[in-house]
This record gives sequence, structure tokens and C-alpha cells, in this order.
Amino acid sequence: MKWPKRLFIKKQVQTDLYRKTGLEKTLTAFSLTTMGIGAIVGSGIFITPGLIAANYTGPGVMLSYLIAVVVCAMAALCYSEFSSTIPLAGSAYTYVYAVFGEFVAWILGWALISEYLFAVSSVAVSWSSYFQNLLAGFGLKLPAFFQAAAGTAGVKGGGIDVVALIITMLVAWLLSKGIRESARINNIMVVVKILVILLFIGIAIFYVKPANYKPFLPFGTSGIFKGAAVAFYAYIGFDAVSTASEEVKNPKRNMPIGIISSLLVAAVLYISLSAVLVGVVHYTKLNVADPVALALTLVHQNWASGIISFGAIVGMTTVLIVMSYGGTRLLFAISRDGLLPAALKRLNPKTHVPVANTWIFGMVASIFAALIPIDKIAELVNIGTLSAFAMVSLGIVFLRHDERFKNLDTAFKVPWYPYLPIASFLACVYLMTQLQAFTWAAFGVWVVLGLIVYVSYGYRHSQVRAKTSR
Repeated sequence: MKWPKRLFIKKQVQTDLYRKTGLEKTLTAFSLTTMGIGAIVGSGIFITPGLIAANYTGPGVMLSYLIAVVVCAMAALCYSEFSSTIPLAGSAYTYVYAVFGEFVAWILGWALISEYLFAVSSVAVSWSSYFQNLLAGFGLKLPAFFQAAAGTAGVKGGGIDVVALIITMLVAWLLSKGIRESARINNIMVVVKILVILLFIGIAIFYVKPANYKPFLPFGTSGIFKGAAVAFYAYIGFDAVSTASEEVKNPKRNMPIGIISSLLVAAVLYISLSAVLVGVVHYTKLNVADPVALALTLVHQNWASGIISFGAIVGMTTVLIVMSYGGTRLLFAISRDGLLPAALKRLNPKTHVPVANTWIFGMVASIFAALIPIDKIAELVNIGTLSAFAMVSLGIVFLRHDERFKNLDTAFKVPWYPYLPIASFLACVYLMTQLQAFTWAAFGVWVVLGLIVYVSYGYRHSQVRAKTSR
């Protein structure tokens, strides 16, 4: 086989579908839905609606969330078909490996590693900020050096964000105990988070002033699409659900339910909260870090502000759990294919969890969180996710035309084929073009690093290539 063909050799998933992997099948459709909500609805729901309204859309902020969720929904439908056809760990990486080949899968898998690592790190820094604010309310304050990373805006003398480091490692410890225990805690936190959001809506809706909705689109219609590019970040996370395929009871049925229902619930929460928020507070006053707390203060409901802060911390904790879980299962899948060291795929015989993998992921994410300012960490999250969404959407077209998958039992198929997958691909590519030049430059550096790892290790240890050469 010539080297170009060896680079694009495709994973034969049929044998993997029937072999025992060692991962324990404990997750239900409800578990998957709460995982998705846990990943999507984090601190962003308490922050981004105000920022988008003040800077891009005005009272029409809910339209930006609606457009963003339409784009995400198209990608989610494509993920659902893949996950019901190829219910294997690895999510987009595994799907792309099957339809486009190893080299493309490696590039995408490496990009997704950055998404999960930097998503966990950035959320850990936000968690630290909220937690330290709560401590300050009790008169407790850490030394400046331990409050934040060096160079963090608004913190003089910062050095290490010790709280972000600790919470990231605590989540790694929780995940190392087993997916059943992690899912149970996540379920409880998701319920608490939803109740806190509904509490805000239930209180604030009685203080809505119709005059605050005028003018509805002060920045024009172009502002809606600019706001949608920002709102898109808020929905990132549902793709982490598809990494759980091998630990799901009846994945062909439950995977599509978990992916789509979690996105729909999250969309309702984001749109509802946004609509109430801009009705209570004029959009010009919402360019603050805590717009929801501001709204409660303006209507003299300060008692609820502490509850909202608690809800934000709970919300971010569920994001940390689910995104850390997604990252570890991605590393497990890549290692199982031989493209990363074998230590990352070894399972604990009692908990059926890749323990070494989990601790390594947690340590790297915690170091990033402790030492890098949040504005730098967040740069790589969007581009990694959009590239995955784009390739999965385009991959549906190749999946349908590939004879190897004709006889596989597919429980879910994307509607309006091939128009919807193509539209999803084009929408993701368009949003990628809206990202900053620095993001593309940073992504380029990350890809080059990934190519070095692939050439020096992955290419020579590929299990798929080894099987075909026998």
C-alpha cells in the first residue's frame, strides 16, 4: 500500500461494535440528557445573555440564541445518526476515522483534545472566580498570588489560581471513582441548576417592562448574526454526550434521545432567561459580568442573588464533570487505536474507568487553569468544536454512500438529506471564518504540535494499519 493510502486508511468499525471493550454500560437516556444539559448550561447562561444584548443585539438577544441553536441542532442531528450507527467511544474522532481515514481523524481528534482541555480549564477559572467572590462575602480572601494566574486582568500580583487547580483535580478524582457515581452526582446538580434558573425567571417575569423591548434591534439585523457567533459558544457541550456511546444501555435508541433532548432543553432555558432579562433591565445596562444578579438587585430582590451565585457554581461544576469525562473518553478511543500511548486506554478492573488517563487529563487541565489567564485559555475552544461539527456534518454524506455501512442497523437518520448536512457544514465553516486571527494562529500552532506527535508516535503504532498489513 502506497504511503498516501496508508495515511487515509479507514477504521473498520464493524468488528469493534461487537467486541467487549471493558467499559461498563450503565447510562440511560435520562443520564445522557442530564449530561448534555450539564455540559451546555453552565455559567454562560448567567453571563452571556447580558453581554450579547448590550454589544450586539439589544432586546432581540433571544433571536441570536435561536439562530445559534438552529446551527447546533443541525450538527446534533448529524451526531445522532452517527452515534446510532457507530455507537463507539471517541465521538467525532471515531466517526471521521471510519469515513475519511486516519490522518483526518487524527487532526480532528487532536483539535477536540484542545476543545475539552481548554473548556475544562476556562470553566475552572470561572468557577474559581465565583467561589472566591462567595468567600469574600464571609470576609475570607486568599493572598493575591494564589487568586489568579499571572497577567489576569484586575488581579495585581497574581501567580497561581490555586482554587481552579483544586476543583479540576477534585473532578478528576470523582471521575476516577466510576461513571455511575459521577452520573448520579451530575443528575442532582443539573436538577438544582434548572431550579435556580426557573427561580430567576419566576421572580423577574413580574418586573418586566414592555418599554425595555424598544427598540428591539438597535444594532440592526447584522447584530443578530454577530450575537449568534457568541451565543454559539454557550451551546458547546452536547457533543460530549456522544463520547459515552460504549457506556450506554441501548445506545442506538438512547444516544439520539440524549443529544437532541439536552440541546432542546438548554435552548428553552437560554431563550427564556434572555427574554425576561432584557425585559427587566434596559439592554444598555447589561454589559456587566453578572447581569442576572444586577437584574435582581434593580428589582430589590437581593435575597435571590446568593442563590443565583450558588446556581452558577453548581452549573459550572456539571460542565467540569461532563467535559472532563468527554476528554478522557476521547483519549481512551485514540489510545485504543494506537495513536497515543497504551497507558491511556488501560481500565481499572473494579471501576471500569481509564484511571491513568483521567488523572493525566485532570493534571494537564489544572495546570492550564492555574497558570494561564482565562482570555487566553478560551481562544481554542470554539475552533476545535466548529471543525468537529463541520466534519461530522459532511461525514453523513459519505456515510450514506459507503457500502461498508449499508447493512448496519441505524436507529436514527438525519431528515431532509442531503440538504441539512450540507447546510450544517456550510454554517459551521461560516462561523469559523468569523473567529479572530489570533484564534487561527493559536490553532495552527496546536495542529503543528499534533502533527509532530503523529509522525513521531501515532503513525508507527497505528492499530488499524497494523491489522491491514498482516
